[in-house]
Amino acid sequence: MRLTRFTDLALRVLMRLAVEDAELPTTREVAATMEVPYTHTAKVVARLQHLGLVEARRGRGGGLALTAAGRAASVGGVVRELEGEGDVVDCDGATPCPLRGACVLRGALRRAQEAFFAALDPLTVDELVAAPTGPLLLGLSGTTRGPAGTPAG
Repeated sequence: MRLTRFTDLALRVLMRLAVEDAELPTTREVAATMEVPYTHTAKVVARLQHLGLVEARRGRGGGLALTAAGRAASVGGVVRELEGEGDVVDCDGATPCPLRGACVLRGALRRAQEAFFAALDPLTVDELVAAPTGPLLLGLSGTTRGPAGTPAG
């Protein structure tokens, strides 16, 4: 299974926000840290906001923050929500596959997809930023603090 770029970026944005403790990065700063276009990042942030995983504050002292629900979110649940649970292959598309009525592969691919999601289900966003990932993210963002205000290093 391969994630879309949108889902990949959404997970990276969640991870980036999970290591912040006091300062709220802007969407533009997150985009720069992740080395992706601002417009793409803004769309991802809007979707994460809609899902209740990210809060965006405007004005002085504003920025992006991970919500409590975002911290505790199941990675499998986030991926399911962003990717959808459609079939891995489109057997019923514009040109339907002539084998679709008796195909063993379709069921096997569905089970493989569910196993993929199930492997991600127990993992939370907070767990994604445990060492060594969290400290690396702090270094990428130029932040010198560690989680909960402790010095990084």
